[in-house]
Amino acid sequence: MTSDAATRATVRDLALRTVPRGCPLCEAMCGLTVTLDAEDRVVSVRGDADDVYSRGYLCPKGASLGAVDDDPDRLTRPLVRRDGELREVNWEEAFDEVDRLLTPLLAQDRNSVAAYTGNPTGHNVAFTLLAGRLARSLGSIQAYSPATMDQLPQNVTAALLFGEPSSIPVPDLDTTDLLVIVGGNPLVSNGSIGAAPDYRGKLKALRARGGRLVVVDPARTATAGAADEHLQIRPGTDLFLFLGILHVLFAEDLVRPRAAAGRLSGLRELREAVAAYPPAAVAEVCGIPPETIARLARELATTDRAAVYGRLGTTLNRYGTLTCWALQTVNVLCGHLDRPGGLLFTRPVTGGPTTRKATKPAHPFTVGRYRTRVSGHPEVFGELPVAALAEEILTPGPGRVRGLVVYAGNLARSLPDSARMQRALTEVEALICVDPYLNETTRYADVILPPPGSLTRDHFDLVLYQYAQRNYARFSTPARGVPDGMLSEWEILLRLCGIYEGRGAHADPDEIDDEIATSLRRSIARSLGTEESEIVAGVPGRGPRRLLDLRIRSGPYGDLFGRNPGGLSLSRLLEFPHGIDLGPLEPRVDEVIRTPSGTIELAPPMILEALARVEVPQPEPGTLLLIGRRDLRSKNSWLHNVAPLAKGKDRSALHVSPADAEAYDLADGGFALVTSAAGEIRVPVRVTDEVAPGVVSLGHGWGHDDPHARLRVAARKPGVNSNTLTDGTVLDPLSGTVQMNAIPVRLTRT
Repeated sequence: MTSDAATRATVRDLALRTVPRGCPLCEAMCGLTVTLDAEDRVVSVRGDADDVYSRGYLCPKGASLGAVDDDPDRLTRPLVRRDGELREVNWEEAFDEVDRLLTPLLAQDRNSVAAYTGNPTGHNVAFTLLAGRLARSLGSIQAYSPATMDQLPQNVTAALLFGEPSSIPVPDLDTTDLLVIVGGNPLVSNGSIGAAPDYRGKLKALRARGGRLVVVDPARTATAGAADEHLQIRPGTDLFLFLGILHVLFAEDLVRPRAAAGRLSGLRELREAVAAYPPAAVAEVCGIPPETIARLARELATTDRAAVYGRLGTTLNRYGTLTCWALQTVNVLCGHLDRPGGLLFTRPVTGGPTTRKATKPAHPFTVGRYRTRVSGHPEVFGELPVAALAEEILTPGPGRVRGLVVYAGNLARSLPDSARMQRALTEVEALICVDPYLNETTRYADVILPPPGSLTRDHFDLVLYQYAQRNYARFSTPARGVPDGMLSEWEILLRLCGIYEGRGAHADPDEIDDEIATSLRRSIARSLGTEESEIVAGVPGRGPRRLLDLRIRSGPYGDLFGRNPGGLSLSRLLEFPHGIDLGPLEPRVDEVIRTPSGTIELAPPMILEALARVEVPQPEPGTLLLIGRRDLRSKNSWLHNVAPLAKGKDRSALHVSPADAEAYDLADGGFALVTSAAGEIRVPVRVTDEVAPGVVSLGHGWGHDDPHARLRVAARKPGVNSNTLTDGTVLDPLSGTVQMNAIPVRLTRT
């Protein structure tokens, strides 16, 4: 290297700066170090070795955070439809158009405007802090989210058993000796609702202390391949496996609830309900030998530290809520709930319903305060099933959804029966999207409001801390400023609130910000039994930091506005850029339980009534069962346009067993026509013994073949849209969650 070149390199290196950041791309909440140059371009992203939670772990998604934020296809200016074309406008024109389109609809019927809140918002502190105000401002019962394509059965189970929908216990991965994973693949996904950085390291440590991993899954996933035992269950039958285990626990007198022993009700009713499901009977349904079911029940009951953990395979089937209920009931009866090495409840830093003293009597969990107009699906936790949205738009008559606001969601690819959803998008009179991309959904929009990248905003995992492996917190300040000509997401959302509330397109966002802070102060004052004047934020200015400070200071570790000297505030948290460890999870079931009876209600009437109506699945002759699949470099439809993550082979192929490939005359690398009750797709075939005969597997979130979208990287490997096959009429009766696993399909060679 010449002296001039060396000098330039030295100057360049001196201009570099490195900032710690929380990763916003999955639930593992890893700490990163992001290095930027003098022009604020990302030079590198690495794992933060000093982070108290992830300790340097890094996955391919996190390493690509700079490429995600700097994707050249991201929009930098609002788009408004003019003469049939989306054209760049300034922000005032964009909000004027939102006002023009939505205000008349809201004036006629607020329920004629629906809102869909996409998955990325859960990683965005601005949105999570404003979600309640946005919903109240819109004032519509037409609220939708991916919850009814994901975890809602777990929330319903938590509400029924414990009295609070967020009270989902997480497995104590650091000390358990027997971990049973059902329908999850955390080595690829990093886990979810119990996520952990470096899940592989956690499993290695489990083995090092003499523990065992058992995976129950129709496919030999990466996690199943690493297990001590893989039980290859028939798709959609996990409920029957758990019912068989519960039968054994009662029949062999193995019920030992331990920590929960004095807080249970419904044991007799539960025993009677599972009496009809001995292992010999359920084995015929789930495909696992009866002796294996009995042995697993005995191992769970006699292992001191054990946990059963389930994810999408347990929620996205015909009886998702019953499956999640049966799973958690196994944990309770075996004595693994609320015990180290079993499953524990977190104590999040910003508090929650179970970290504060109850101020009013508990009410039984109910659903159906209102129902969808067309099919009569009941509301659950203030949401309607996503499977109902298309028909609510397409079906004429009073109450039809005519306007739609989408916050970071790709409905045309992610929703069930997506061909029908795509037709519905063409019928919406006003489609407003808050999204950084012109994708398969936003290409139908009347207005697109693009937020800047995640590195321009504060990061705090407000939602995800309640499912962490330890009690901890990390606040990340922006790595770079909001680019000229863009608005922060906070301001975009506040201005939408102003329009929803009839204040017009030019309402002062600071005024709405102050109103939100005032409302929060009043709520905190009531809960603490003090004067509102004592509830004062310790950080200057408006925005997310003020609200977060109020919540942290009033939370279980907070300084309580001077009442607890040395307690946490946002100012103190800012002194720990690599996070602050608030200790391991500890037993706290007594403060978690918020049911009307004050007990863990094992046999709620809603569950017993649903269980009495369960039908044993009967495969149709000539069909196979389609299941989903996770990918290490992907998350739903988010990351397919990121060049570093798009490398490699086609990840949107149909996995078919060698036996089925022979039976249907399919060749590896060839194509098959896959047909379901909802639609059909032509898809490339990969022949593999990772799936059992009778089972085929296809990833979710692909299908980037829309020529009107602006996703140049994704378009090179568009894949196929599996949700063309998802039947939106088949829902879990208790939660409204769509069946996205165990879908009957037929194969034909093409």
